Amino acid sequence: MVHRVVTALAILTAATPIWSQTAGLRGQVTDPSGSVVPGAEVTLTGPEGPAQSTVTRTDGTYSFNGLRPGDYVVRATAPALALAEPKPVTLGGGLQTLNLELQLARSSQQVTVQDTAGPAVTTDPAGNATALVLHGDDLAALADDPEDLEADLQALAGPSAGPSGGAIYVDGFSGGQLPSKESIREVRVNQNPFSPEYDKLGYGRIEVFTKPGTDKFHGTAYFNFGDAFWNSRNPYAQQKAPFLLKEYGASGSGPLNRRASFFLNVERHAIDNGAIINGSTLDLVTLAIVDPFTGVHRIPQRRVVVYPRLDYQLSASHTLAVRYGLTRVDIQDAGVGSFNLVSRGIHAQGTSHAAQFTETAVVGSTVNEIRFQFLRSDVSSIANQAGPAIQVLGAFNGGGAPVGRSFTAQNNYELQNYTSVVRGSHAWRFGVRLRAATTEDTSPQNFAGTFMFGGGLAPDLNSNDPAALIDITSIERYRRTLVFQQAGLPAAQIRALGGGATQFSIAGGPPGISASHFDAGAFAGDDWRVRPNLTLSLGLRYEGQTNIDDWRDLAPRVALAWAPGAKTAKSQSKTVIRAGFGMFYDRFTLANAVAVRRFNGLVVQQYTIAQPDFFPVVPPISALAGFQASQTTQRISSTIQAPYIMQAALGVERQLPRNTTLAVTYTGSHGLHAFRSNLVNGSAGPIFVMESSGLYNQNQLITNINSRFNKKISWFGSYTYNHARSNTDGFGTFPANPQQPSGEYGPAATDVRHRVSLGGSIETWGGLRLSPLVNLESGPPFDITVGHDLYGDTLFNGRPGIATDPNRPGVIPTRYGLLDPNPIEGETLLPRNYGRGPGSILLNLRVARAFAFGSRAAASSAAASADHRYNLTISMSIRNLINHNNPGPIVGNITSPLFGQANQPAGAGTLGGTGFSEAANNRRLELQTRFTF
Repeated sequence: MVHRVVTALAILTAATPIWSQTAGLRGQVTDPSGSVVPGAEVTLTGPEGPAQSTVTRTDGTYSFNGLRPGDYVVRATAPALALAEPKPVTLGGGLQTLNLELQLARSSQQVTVQDTAGPAVTTDPAGNATALVLHGDDLAALADDPEDLEADLQALAGPSAGPSGGAIYVDGFSGGQLPSKESIREVRVNQNPFSPEYDKLGYGRIEVFTKPGTDKFHGTAYFNFGDAFWNSRNPYAQQKAPFLLKEYGASGSGPLNRRASFFLNVERHAIDNGAIINGSTLDLVTLAIVDPFTGVHRIPQRRVVVYPRLDYQLSASHTLAVRYGLTRVDIQDAGVGSFNLVSRGIHAQGTSHAAQFTETAVVGSTVNEIRFQFLRSDVSSIANQAGPAIQVLGAFNGGGAPVGRSFTAQNNYELQNYTSVVRGSHAWRFGVRLRAATTEDTSPQNFAGTFMFGGGLAPDLNSNDPAALIDITSIERYRRTLVFQQAGLPAAQIRALGGGATQFSIAGGPPGISASHFDAGAFAGDDWRVRPNLTLSLGLRYEGQTNIDDWRDLAPRVALAWAPGAKTAKSQSKTVIRAGFGMFYDRFTLANAVAVRRFNGLVVQQYTIAQPDFFPVVPPISALAGFQASQTTQRISSTIQAPYIMQAALGVERQLPRNTTLAVTYTGSHGLHAFRSNLVNGSAGPIFVMESSGLYNQNQLITNINSRFNKKISWFGSYTYNHARSNTDGFGTFPANPQQPSGEYGPAATDVRHRVSLGGSIETWGGLRLSPLVNLESGPPFDITVGHDLYGDTLFNGRPGIATDPNRPGVIPTRYGLLDPNPIEGETLLPRNYGRGPGSILLNLRVARAFAFGSRAAASSAAASADHRYNLTISMSIRNLINHNNPGPIVGNITSPLFGQANQPAGAGTLGGTGFSEAANNRRLELQTRFTF
């Protein structure tokens, strides 16, 4: 394999260097005082064809993409302002920068743009140096697979997004799925963190912008190929997992007429991914424990993506952009992997439609944007095998998949109206966002029942003392059950010998349910250029929603940027000091409302029986009363409200030599009313109550560096020290001891202390381009549990006690000390999220070489139409280059044979995924070919 890789790399380096065929132009428009000018109209006239126009954003920036190299003329106007003279610019390959200063008086200036312009510190609200803007070669360093791409972006956003994770916006809309990489023009991370326009935390926000149409015809066709032969074995399987990847697609853009242009992308992904099963099972003949048990299973995955976009100039001041996305997914045997055996496979199918409409109007210095998005998803999950599920905690999950035959159809609507107004030193932006969602959900979840086996104290069968007890694992309890059943022992005797299921649960009732959701948000903000070196941003956001009685959420935002020493519009400071504060709310989602409505005890009934004696027979629900079954219901607390986080930041940004910026920022976050769950004992059984009584605190020190060293080298990097503590990680968090719900405050799930990210693009000898991406993380926390229902509340989240008597039966020695899975009164319980997993090292590398052919005209307006330039790019994408074992979720059940370990790599999904995955092998190579014209 090694010599084949070396040969491929040698081929990549053999050809001569070329220039990229397409070009781009971006920049920022300012007035004579140095203030940014939102809403300015920028017009680009090329060597042929109609002129292109765009309007500057709220931060005064503009961009044109997909341009043919050649000579252009740039014009820009705003009320009472204009360029002194049109600016000619010669565009070569790649993205170039041209900043425009509008004047009240005429002046003359000739500009030839160079593509080496790099980042600079500025007091603009959206110019924070902690932001990361990815396009072109820097974007190429990220993964092509949408799931891996999202993981890369979340890693770059870091832990700053708080307990809910980073929010992703696509062309300004929320809730949509990440588009294919071929459709992405630019990605911005952590930009303008305290803007009132957004509801989510700014540190951790990811904004994705898709490609528009172009005034010239351009096209791309590509084919990606990967095979298990090139890859390394998965460290969690004894045999190499199968893997075969074939991805191909094409995109094109160009004019439809003098007012309209289009972009179209079509893709098909065919991936056979090997699922890794890792746990403990029983030999079907001897009933001996097989530990460890590993296996691989091929999972066919198919996906089709169609993405057209139309841009239309309605008039001189009105433009319309229409986008549509269709995605169809078909996955056979989804859900297999981790502890899930092949019998738990699911046939998962899904179709999603996304339609977006954006109309932009420019009237004087006012810009108004009306946006509408419609999303529809139809998802089906059908279990391959009928029958009850068998869950042997920390060992394996067998039987049928609990989903049965589930179908969900959901519609999402989002309407925005945002307005920007510029008056002197003020740039106001205000607007409203309305969102609604409806769902029709048919989910016979657990209608066939689930038998659960946990660990705990049981007789020591190897001792002559009949009263001797030992703490057995869940797989040992399951083994004793089958052995004694084969021997013909009655259920009571099997139970006395440490066998029998620990718990049985089943649900019944009408599986279909309908629900809806509506929320509204309105905001207003002002970016005030107090002085040329001082910008003050003030904003206020209001939010409210249905499904919980909460219509009073006010979120003030304030930010300040000061450049000491830059006292005039012409002077420029190399240092900017930023400070900010903001409140950010989270929403009670439609999925939560569906869960409460379904399991309220009136629609679907959930029954639980402790220590059942009828395994493996499932009794009818009508007979459960004779087994002392308890009914579990779900409710919402009458005092629930939307959680919010107050985040403050203070940072220093510095302009360094070689087009490099450095930023050091401290952020502190204090979250109140975080979502969690509690348990109340009802007359018929336990009641799970959704509450907003949680607490979240986080402190971070973030260092960012961004450099465009020269036209061949650009790179970015960050280091984050993070300390986060909470008493909840969401609605899935229950108090370990329901009688003592306090004492849950400890490390949050986001308490990853150290994170390092480093990436960029380097053009080396012979035109070979290297795009590395490095992500380093210290270990995340995990909760340590006892593996059985410690308090009779049907939950298995009880934590062990810290044992003081090493001779107490069942005490387990661990690296965290002697732990008692059956804590007695007076023993101190282990704190929440006390465990700490290993760190991770992920080094990805893309090696690319481009070949150019076809005629190339001289760089003049007259001859530009004769330029027929073609490019063929061959690249090798290598994920996890150093083949480091990055473990996935850590098993926290102390009675599991895998306690303190992972049984799958990071990114493979928890308990077997139902979405796309390429995680069959540890180090993955993908050969990519791309033809552009």
